[in-house]
Amino acid sequence: MEVAVNLELKTLNVKQDITYYNTSNDSLISIVLNDWNNAFSDKNTPLARRFSDEFYRGFHLAKTSERGNTTILNLTDSDNMALEWERTAKNPDFIVVRLNRKLYPGEKIDLHLTYISKIPSDKFTHYGFDQNGGMNLKNWFLSPARFENHRFIKYNNFNLDDIANAATDYEIAIKIPTQYSITTDLNSVSEDLMNPSFKTYSYSGKNRTDFNLFIEKQNSFVSYENGSLEVLTNLKNKKISEIQKAIIINRVVNFASAFIGKYPHQKITVSQVDYDRNPFYGLNQLPSFISPFPDDFIFEITFLKTYLNNYLKNSLRVDARKDNWVYDGIQIYSMMKFMEENHLDQKMLGRLSDMKLFKSYNITNLTFNEQYSYYYMLMARKNLDQPLGDPKNTLIKFNEQIASKYRAGLSLSYLDDYLNHNIVPESVQEFYDLNKQGQTNRYNFEKILTKNSSKNIDWFFNTIIDSRDIIDYKFSNVSRTKDSVQFQVKNKTSNFVPIPVYGIKKNEVVFKKWIEPKNNDYIYEFAREKADKIVLNYDNEVPEYNLRNNWKSLKSVVITNRPIKFNFAKDLEDPYYNQILYIPTLTYNLYDGFTPGVRFHNKTILDKPFTFDINPAYSIKAGTISGSSSFIWNEYYRNSTLYNIRYSLSQNYYHYAPDATYLRLNPMVQFRIREENFRDNRKQLILFRQVIVNREASKYITDNSKPNYSVFNARYSNTKTELIDHFSFMNDLQFAGDFGKIAGEVEYRRLFENNHKLNIRLYAGSFLYNTTNSDYFSFGLDRPTDYMFDYNFYGRSENTGFFSQQFVMAEGGFKSKLEPAYANQWMTTLNASYSIWNWIEVYGDMGFLKSKHQSEHFVYDSGIRLNLVPDYFELYFPVYSNNGWEISQNKYNEKIRFVITLSPKTLVNLFTRKWF
Repeated sequence: MEVAVNLELKTLNVKQDITYYNTSNDSLISIVLNDWNNAFSDKNTPLARRFSDEFYRGFHLAKTSERGNTTILNLTDSDNMALEWERTAKNPDFIVVRLNRKLYPGEKIDLHLTYISKIPSDKFTHYGFDQNGGMNLKNWFLSPARFENHRFIKYNNFNLDDIANAATDYEIAIKIPTQYSITTDLNSVSEDLMNPSFKTYSYSGKNRTDFNLFIEKQNSFVSYENGSLEVLTNLKNKKISEIQKAIIINRVVNFASAFIGKYPHQKITVSQVDYDRNPFYGLNQLPSFISPFPDDFIFEITFLKTYLNNYLKNSLRVDARKDNWVYDGIQIYSMMKFMEENHLDQKMLGRLSDMKLFKSYNITNLTFNEQYSYYYMLMARKNLDQPLGDPKNTLIKFNEQIASKYRAGLSLSYLDDYLNHNIVPESVQEFYDLNKQGQTNRYNFEKILTKNSSKNIDWFFNTIIDSRDIIDYKFSNVSRTKDSVQFQVKNKTSNFVPIPVYGIKKNEVVFKKWIEPKNNDYIYEFAREKADKIVLNYDNEVPEYNLRNNWKSLKSVVITNRPIKFNFAKDLEDPYYNQILYIPTLTYNLYDGFTPGVRFHNKTILDKPFTFDINPAYSIKAGTISGSSSFIWNEYYRNSTLYNIRYSLSQNYYHYAPDATYLRLNPMVQFRIREENFRDNRKQLILFRQVIVNREASKYITDNSKPNYSVFNARYSNTKTELIDHFSFMNDLQFAGDFGKIAGEVEYRRLFENNHKLNIRLYAGSFLYNTTNSDYFSFGLDRPTDYMFDYNFYGRSENTGFFSQQFVMAEGGFKSKLEPAYANQWMTTLNASYSIWNWIEVYGDMGFLKSKHQSEHFVYDSGIRLNLVPDYFELYFPVYSNNGWEISQNKYNEKIRFVITLSPKTLVNLFTRKWF
């Protein structure tokens, strides 16, 4: 390639010659060239849709100048004959070149291309042009796709670093302005400085599938020599010296070379961009001023992770999409071994583990390597984990970047511990050497592991790699004498895999034995060796679903197998204690005032089947005890689209009027349904509940409604949401003694290519029967009465004043207060809004409502909506409605409606939905 860089236009003008060798046994009539830079060309590419699926707004809202594309100017063969080529709208990130003749096995053909690569902004993927006028380049040129199993591998660019390029020899000449410099992991050939305005650098690389290229005004990379390998890095850490960095880099490079194998190229880049794309989660969440780790350790773990990632990507010839677990497994397994060799006593929370204040927390007692298991278990307990053997593009984001990556490393560590005798490390080295000979796949790795093992390890590939079956063992029928212990091991999931049994005396291991259960009836007997406790999977070698049922005390008198431990705020699950967590709370409503309390619960960081949450509180304004509680039991079904059934009982006791309290009991069962494709954002919910309400009589409430009542509610909702499109519908059925009603709601949101958003909601409801004598149970046009106490109204009984202006999108959904405000027969409304600039929207509502003995009413309103933080902070300014020009009427400030949510959970959900 001859490349001329235009940093002002953010383009690369490329003249490219490709000599393609047909090394297959097939005759080719076309050649596929990867063009991943063109994935940034518009808002409808597979990459753009993936950004939308993960709720990343930056790409859709970007300016045209920030996008990238490839403009092909000329494409000819060795005879200078033009070649036909095709790029489809469905697959804009590769082109199919039709040859003028068949290319037979063993033959070669020359392709000559001229094209312009418009480089995208680096804010989308960290690759592209940056704000300092430079470029971080990756996958910017046309490259032959790999031919395998009689076909070209055609992968779309999903921002996963898994391009399927054929192994290639590169010769590149790059012309850049004189004041800029280039850093690359290709070999330097020459520099031409003849022109005062431009300079040309020449590079070469042999047998590579990709390379990195960084163009900077101020070169930020530092070179470190380690024998035959040159390491170029610009990882940020100003708090340690260059000598310290050199020592750390040397340690990591020597470890990788000894543990995995010799790097096949002369240079390797380890950039801040690469780390930012795949950071060490946990470390990257902490501000530097409260980091519990020494600066040199942070640099070491940062460099280690990034170095190993680039090391393996540039060395292994495994399909990085289909067999990605091999990359992840070797990387994380190597990191774990490095930590064992160099930082064995390092804790997950570093220096915080030494502070007396945190000594009682289980999270501070975990070693650095133990955190990998908890990140995986975070998804397993949510029933969101996926098989390690699944292709990378099918994984949800948290699994792709964290959970599956960590479990792959844990799995190799598990196999290593079980096989012992250095079998897994030697197999990794043998597989690494095999990659130097050509393309490999996961089955080559499996064959090597199986060949080197003296034990049958089919279970490892069938259960650990290719399924999402969970592992969960527990003891049963434990008996002991002074010298021996007998027990049975019960498998709770029917997945029989090896597991270690430990004997523990005063927190010290006195014996460890691996067992290989085949059924639940076998009786094991071991010498006791003075153990006072036996524990399954004590060091968490096995990625086991539940560690809380893994131990039995052997003491003569045991009051409880698991005593209670109180902790403040939050903690990781401790298998040896029943944890009760407590934290102060503060809530507010108009009638209770500020309500401080203490919340007692057992919700550790990992989900568990049974959770309770008890929040006694004191209402300062009312001078009474109040509070809430909930008890929840979850059943997860791992191999069904009906993946969760939740049984719950909740209670609330607060004031609903200045002089009256309410007690709500809400027994409920929910059925949650998802698609077989975990990345599909469609979710379905079926809900059945009985809402039982007891209200004190109030002199402020004179609507003749019954103070005590019970409502049966059945609801079905179906929602598919992403950044660009959102569609949901809901059906609701209610039965009580005096009324029955049915309602439905459909909502559609669309973010258009011009970045304007349309939101449409249709609501319709009708009474099946109604013998009530008030509007308390009627449909509300602008504000529901909320007789089931579902919404967080701060002044639920207010008809005037500030708190009456609180808006909740429910039932009629109107923002103007119109008459009639209620319908005791039927109601149908249409709500719409359209963004005109950023978070400023216009809205309009229209509908019909009908009450008994009255004709139907047509109602409408319109105005301006400030959608500052969706569902969290919004303002509505009515303009025109049945009331006329509201904006010109008296006391307009009393017509403004607001949405303010004080629940942190609502805001957190806006940021976590992209991960799950």
